[in-house]
Amino acid sequence: MATKAFQRTYTQLQAVTKATVTLNARSVANDELATVNGKLAQVVKTKGDAVTLQVFSGTEGIPTNAEVSFHGAPPTLHVSDQLSGRFFNAYGHPIDGGPEIEGEEREVGGPSVNPYKRRQPSELIPTGIAGIDLNNTLVSGQKIPFFADPDQPYNKVMADVALRADVDKIILGGMGLTNDDYLFFRHAFESAGALDKIVSFVNTTEEPPVERLLIPDMALAAAEYFAVDKNEKVLVLLTDMTLYADALSIVSNRMDQIPSKDSMPGSLYSDLAKIYEKAVQLPDGGSITIIAVTTLNDGDITHAIPDNTGYITEGQLFLRADPDSGKVIVDPFRSLSRLKQLVQGKKTREDHAQVMNAGVRLYADAQNAKTKLENGFDLSDYDLRCLDYAKEYATRLLSIDVNITVEQMLDTAWEIFAKYFSPAETGIKQVFVDKYWKKD
Repeated sequence: MATKAFQRTYTQLQAVTKATVTLNARSVANDELATVNGKLAQVVKTKGDAVTLQVFSGTEGIPTNAEVSFHGAPPTLHVSDQLSGRFFNAYGHPIDGGPEIEGEEREVGGPSVNPYKRRQPSELIPTGIAGIDLNNTLVSGQKIPFFADPDQPYNKVMADVALRADVDKIILGGMGLTNDDYLFFRHAFESAGALDKIVSFVNTTEEPPVERLLIPDMALAAAEYFAVDKNEKVLVLLTDMTLYADALSIVSNRMDQIPSKDSMPGSLYSDLAKIYEKAVQLPDGGSITIIAVTTLNDGDITHAIPDNTGYITEGQLFLRADPDSGKVIVDPFRSLSRLKQLVQGKKTREDHAQVMNAGVRLYADAQNAKTKLENGFDLSDYDLRCLDYAKEYATRLLSIDVNITVEQMLDTAWEIFAKYFSPAETGIKQVFVDKYWKKD
């Protein structure tokens, strides 16, 4: 063994699997980085002197006498204002042709903010998408996933949210992106002239899947710099958390750990929680809000990944294709924001909650009418009006294509109500009907 300035080097491996190597070493910490036969690796398990490292690019070609050098520290990211407008890989190195970042070197993957330093979220984050802002309003410091089938345009929605959200910084963490997806995000940000407020960390399908495990930690380390140090409002977009969990599963299986539900590792809940719990509203005004895509297998929300995600997060946004309008919509029945009441009617117009409830209830009546029609029952005049309403409501308010202000959403809803229903049929309080009903 040779020792030199925080680097300890060993040359005897005890075991080699497809993704990991094991050796005897002393004074090694969990998450510490190392180099194995020239390949970057990270400590994932220690038991006495036995140390297991996951090799990010795989163990192919590594002999049992390979040289292993420990770096003495976990992964780090250089943080400064130079991060803005840049694209990085899973290790925090630029992939946009620009220079390396100069700034303070910080460990990634550390603990979340002390609960004592948190305060209750209370700031509205408008996205321009009515299916979110009207029915499932987002609040700064919230953690919420998009649940979507793989064929849904969730990356387009993420890019739209990034470009429309009223925040100081957007941090994109892309895991398992195709090159087309990567270029789509890059072109969307550049053409919108918004690069100066966006920082991107990207792992593509051409790169080792295990590298995806570093992406959320890198993204959140950058987010904490801008939120904590700079008191900025930061929105973190993570896509796709299902591919992140698949990478966890790859490592777990190759370490011969007994899988839990749906072949996922038993640590899945805590692995996801350590990411989502970084969402925070700070006393001095800084905040980290996390929106993450979780793709579903045939719409199965009982799978271990969405199931565990639902326990950790504060709601979900569910994308689906709407056959009546031909649009992709934010489903009002399966979507939920558990913090929306903190801003609705307080940071938005007084009629917000009443309009939201009426809109969803009438949409539910339309689904009941559709069921009656499919079962051969006669439809009433009210049923027919509900069906017409549902198509216009989905097109003008639930569709992800909509990009209007919250006030315009409320005005649009009142306009649609007046077109198909009487004030009494909406169930909205008379004081709001008197003030906002579209008389013409």
